[in-house]
Amino acid sequence: MSRPSRFTPEQRARAVRLVAEARDNYPSEWAAMASVAAKLGTSAETVRKWVRHAEVDAGQRPGVTGEEHAEIRRLRRENAELRRANEILKAAAAFFGAELDRPLPRS
Repeated sequence: MSRPSRFTPEQRARAVRLVAEARDNYPSEWAAMASVAAKLGTSAETVRKWVRHAEVDAGQRPGVTGEEHAEIRRLRRENAELRRANEILKAAAAFFGAELDRPLPRS
């Protein structure tokens, strides 16, 4: 499990917006990210990840969006649950099938 973030989604969106607005004032995108990160009290790498994720979500960059990632995680959990249920059903079928194959005791 991932640890909880100390930044809310609104703060992340604001940081992404600040980077977009500040790009023209700096020689590189990284410099803009570093400046915004310093103002927020986090690392430039963290801000870079937020910006890249926002670009993927907006369709500006290839990758898996946040919604798609959540859907994949949900489907994987559901798949694992169904596999466990299938194993239980197979074991039950084998148990009860063996009961039917035993000869009845004669009285």
